Formats: sequence, structure tokens, C-alpha cells
Amino acid sequence: MDGSELLPVGRRVAYWRGRRKLSQQVFADRLGRSKSWVDKIERGVRSLDKVSTLRDIAAVLRIDTAVLLGRDARPATTTARIEGVERIRAALSAYEMALGRPATRPAVPAGRVVRDVGHAWVQFQHARYPQVVDVLPGLLAGVQRVAADDHEASRPLLVEVYRLTASLLVKLGEVDLGWLAADRAMATGAGDPLLVAAATVQLGQVFRASGRARAAVSASLAAAYRIALLGPDDGGPGELSLCGALLVQAALGAARRGDDRATADLLDEAAGMAARVGEGHDHHRTAFGPTAVDLARTAAALDLGHAGEAVAWHEQATRRDAWQWLPLEHRAAHLVDAARAYLQADDPANAGRVLADADRMAPAEVRHRPAAREVLAQVARTPHAPATIVTLAAALGVT
Repeated sequence: MDGSELLPVGRRVAYWRGRRKLSQQVFADRLGRSKSWVDKIERGVRSLDKVSTLRDIAAVLRIDTAVLLGRDARPATTTARIEGVERIRAALSAYEMALGRPATRPAVPAGRVVRDVGHAWVQFQHARYPQVVDVLPGLLAGVQRVAADDHEASRPLLVEVYRLTASLLVKLGEVDLGWLAADRAMATGAGDPLLVAAATVQLGQVFRASGRARAAVSASLAAAYRIALLGPDDGGPGELSLCGALLVQAALGAARRGDDRATADLLDEAAGMAARVGEGHDHHRTAFGPTAVDLARTAAALDLGHAGEAVAWHEQATRRDAWQWLPLEHRAAHLVDAARAYLQADDPANAGRVLADADRMAPAEVRHRPAAREVLAQVARTPHAPATIVTLAAALGVT
């Protein structure tokens, strides 16, 4: 470790300027700045909060921007994530039970597997994606061994773990593998309208992430109407939540297709169901309620190209107390959408603010999700990006 690693950015500039044997005046001349400006930067009187300025300084000093920001800000490796995804792929590729092969390990007690799956969902909803990546291969194997003893009784648990797998893989940008997990959930739930409806929530996410908006609308509506045939007017909050969440998925698919009218109608219908469910619930892992529907309105308006409307829905929804009741994963994902909306509305300062909020709230949402990293790079390239965003972008190697 060299002495520059623990220094503030301004002192680090001075350290590397000294290493390059440049006087403040020569350094200032090469930057096209005044000697006074350089002196203030090095003493910390002025802050370095522009990506372009950091790049210019790094170029003159002949170092990487990440080095200028400190060794702790070197680009993060994706090796662990890739290895984790490959272990999940291997777990999904195991067919020992279906092929009648003997188990290589003793079955875990069913009660423990149920608790472990529930805990993994909680980890996911707290946006602890690396931890979920670590445990998911073992969970998949454990649930499949339990199902080998009593497949019918284990169907809800199988659907749960496949839904979790699909949700995580979509987050990580592994859409094709996520599709396999969602398909497994659909096949496992076949014949049970509620299990199929729950699985279709993730199937809709997969379809939208893979650019199949029409399929997302079709599948989501088919599952929602199947629940409606059971009598949603008399259904409990669980059935209403599933039906409403499916209508939201259909609406987001319609927005991706540019269908303003269908998007509005479906979201209004979902809002009616959300009013009956109320706030603060998480039936079937949907977190469905009035605030969740309004967050979906933000995402839909964004896809329809209505940035100002998206910003308005975001600001209205996040002022509510119920905003704090949503899972961290849901809130952080929404803030990434809000950052995109502010960017499209030509408001990079607020884009940086909400993205920094997302990183404080749920770091893995920004640091491990490819879609969020892309937004981070866009914000970091704006002329007045906050210093926190510049530093984070450099740390992740997305500048």
C-alpha cells in the first residue's frame, strides 16, 4: 500500500503531482487552470465533483481515474456474481430426482427447508443479492429432495423457490436463465390457479426483461382473469393482491408496447383492487397496495416517454408514509427508475440524488444490477454529477 491510498482526493492530487515532479504552476498550465485553483483543490477548499475534471487531472498525472479516487475505488470484479450464477445454473440443470438417481446427500428436514426459503425471500426483499446467490443453489437442491418424497404437498414450496430464482436472475440480467426458472414455476403450479398466478408475476417480469412485451400482457391477463373467475369480489386480500399484481405486470407490458390507453385502464383497475387490499401487506410476495400501483405508474410513464408525468408520480408516491413500508428491494428499484425519469426530464442533479439514495438504501441494487449500473454511468457522465456518484461510478468501473 502506498501513502496515497488513505488521503482525501485533493491531497491525492498533490501526492501524484509531486510524484510526477510537476510544480503547481506547470500542472495548472497543463489543465488550463490557475495556480490558485490547483492550490484550493489540493487543500480541499474546492471539491472535485465533475467527471470531466477528474478525467483531465488523471490524464495529466498519467494515472487511472480510479487511482486518483483511491485504491479502494478500483473497479469491482464481477467474478463472484458470475460464479454464483453458474452454480444456480448447475442446480437448475440437476434432474436426479426425476431420473430416479439416488440422492448424493441426505434430505434436509422439510420444516427447515420451508424456513430457509422464507429467509431467502426476506434477504432478496432487503436487496442482499450476493447472499441470495450464495444460498440459492443449496435451496434448489434441498427443495427438490423434499419434493421427491411428497411432490404434491411440496408444490407450493417448489413454486416459491423457482419464483425467487427467477426474480433474482432478472435482477442480475440473466434473463434466459430466469425464464427457465419461471417456466419451472409455471409447470409446477399447473392445475392450481393461485400457484400459476403467483408464478406468472415472475413470468411477466421475464417477458418484459427479454423484450417480449406482448407475451407479458397476454400471460399476465390470462392468469389474472383466471383468478377473477374464482370470484375476486368475494376473494380475500391474497387473491386480490395476485390479481392486482398481474394487472400491473400487464400494464407495464402495455407501456413497453407504447399503448397509453391500455396502460391507463389496467393501472386504474389495479388501483381499485389496491384500495381494497390496503397498504403494508405482502401477500404472495407481491407487496401490492396503492403505493405500489403508483410506483408502477412512474415506470409506465417512463416507458411511454412521459418523463414529467413519471417524475410527478414518483414525488407523489414517495411522500407517503406507506412508501417506507415497501420492501427495500422494491423501493431501491423504483429509485433507479426515478433517476432515469429525472435524466429524461433534463434534471441530472435530482437523478444523482435519488440514485445516491438508492445506493445508501440498498447498495446491491445499484452495484449488482446491470440496468442500474447503466443508469449510474449515464448520471456520472452529466456535467454536474454529485461527487458521490462520480466516486461510485469509478469504483464500479462504469465511467
